[in-house]
Amino acid sequence: MSGETGLKPLVTTVFVPAAIFGIGQGAAAPVMALTARELGASVAVSGLIVAVVGLGAVLGDLPAGRIVARFGERRSIIGGSAVGATGVLVCLLAQSPWMLGVGALLTGLANAVWGLARQSYLADAVPIGLRARAMSSFAAMWRLGFFVGPLLGAAVILVVGARGGFMVQFVGVVLSGWLMSRVPDPPRRSAAAVGGHATLPSILRRHRKLLATLGAGSLMMGAARASREAVLPLWAAHLGLDAAQVSLVFGVGAAVDLLCSYPAGHFMDRYGRRFIAVPSLLVIGASYLALPFSHDLWSIGTVAVVMGIGNGLGNGVIMTLGADIAPPATRAEFLAAWRLTHDTGMFAGPFGVGALAAVVPLGAAVAAIGGAALVGAGLLFRFIPIYSPWPPPPAAEPDSSPLEKQEA
Repeated sequence: MSGETGLKPLVTTVFVPAAIFGIGQGAAAPVMALTARELGASVAVSGLIVAVVGLGAVLGDLPAGRIVARFGERRSIIGGSAVGATGVLVCLLAQSPWMLGVGALLTGLANAVWGLARQSYLADAVPIGLRARAMSSFAAMWRLGFFVGPLLGAAVILVVGARGGFMVQFVGVVLSGWLMSRVPDPPRRSAAAVGGHATLPSILRRHRKLLATLGAGSLMMGAARASREAVLPLWAAHLGLDAAQVSLVFGVGAAVDLLCSYPAGHFMDRYGRRFIAVPSLLVIGASYLALPFSHDLWSIGTVAVVMGIGNGLGNGVIMTLGADIAPPATRAEFLAAWRLTHDTGMFAGPFGVGALAAVVPLGAAVAAIGGAALVGAGLLFRFIPIYSPWPPPPAAEPDSSPLEKQEA
């Protein structure tokens, strides 16, 4: 079965909904801070409200595995979409900063359930030989939507005002949830629902060695990838670039990011996960170390392109690794613990940049994130072959996983 044929059934049920969901997220992202300021929040509080979406995703990872294991992917998607739509409506109707923060938290919680349910579905439904391409394509479609979202949101904002971005997000959440809810759960999920399910604390205890080693690499990858959303604007402002120039830098980097996503999945399926995961973090780390040497639009644009290459190569890596190592009997619960490592990094990375920048020069804070990316690359180089060997063991599916063999 070719990659194109094997993934074709997922286009309307997974990939297109991911793009629509991303459009909604992208449309709302630029207006969250603006709405907070409109409601009287300070700059610091506005930044905190934006970060609450990431905090919601981290908190949502805790119960998400249990929810998906208990109710299945389809019902979890429906419930997550309902919570997400409620959160967007709260943001749309918010009359105070704290109310906006509640809406942001609800959307983050919904994002965690939504993402875990789709990852669990792909892990069950896609053969291991196509797994990385499926995960990378899923991530790329979401990023495509996030790239298109602000453009569509801007058109609506011109008509109805700043909160038009939330209107686009509401439509995106509802429509993507409806499209994905049409697909029944995989047979394995239905069979698994008959038995008991592990709790997240038991999963954390059982797999603490993996989460402390390979999971640490996942955390650092999350921190390195998310920090660029804070680092690039801060450094651009340091250089005196205006908002239009900053948007141009982001747009170029995002385009390169998208172009690298599918080839990355193809190479992972052919040569293994380490073949892409380690270079991804090395390139990201090198771009952070180079950023303090940029001094104008062209040089920061070059760094953004390099950063986009590294980030694009990393699209789908963490999801693919999680699908590889998750024990089939407790797949959803394990994936919740695995996603927690990466999402914690994505939440902590930008905060770390801000905290360091308050006490040391911005260039030093940027270099620190670059150093963390290089350490993460070393961890992935060392531990991916242990937990996700390539080529995979012939009997890895469906009766056991490489993780179970390692921890037996």
